[in-house]
Amino acid sequence: MKKLILDELNRINVDEFKSAEKTPIIIVLDDIRSLHNIGSVFRTSDAFLIEKIYLCGITATPPNKEIHKTALGATESVDWVYAKNVMDVVNQLKQEQVEVYSVEQVEKSIMLNDFTVTTDKKYALVFGNEVKGVQQEVIDASAGVIEIPQLGTKHSLNISVSAGIVVWDLFQKLQALKA
Repeated sequence: MKKLILDELNRINVDEFKSAEKTPIIIVLDDIRSLHNIGSVFRTSDAFLIEKIYLCGITATPPNKEIHKTALGATESVDWVYAKNVMDVVNQLKQEQVEVYSVEQVEKSIMLNDFTVTTDKKYALVFGNEVKGVQQEVIDASAGVIEIPQLGTKHSLNISVSAGIVVWDLFQKLQALKA
């Protein structure tokens, strides 16, 4: 087995990314403090052709040297919008018939492995602050709440890890429905 070099990976360029059919997933980041987490979510979003990222509240925006360090250029490919108020974004998405789901630990959450998707819907995933999580107001406005099953002693996962797990899971489920 030979490790592939970058040129052998046959990746699309930014223009091709912009015109490619996107995965019907939108990511909403609310009050994310870590610039590295933001950059990592951009990179994951690029990997899975995510439609758009909304950066809300105190979440920093590109251009930013620290975001760029982990995004590695994904801020140029993935569309993003800044909005001060996350509820404005949630309400707008709902008006556009987007199914909004918070990713959080709540009563009556849907475990990620039990969450089902359909190809006729677009999904928005809301990820909240690293310490406080998703705001209750956002949870209340969501169609549901997705929880990542965890078995260890810790109570949560890093926001960028959570985004990667949930996006990968939904991406696989959507791809399976297309097949």
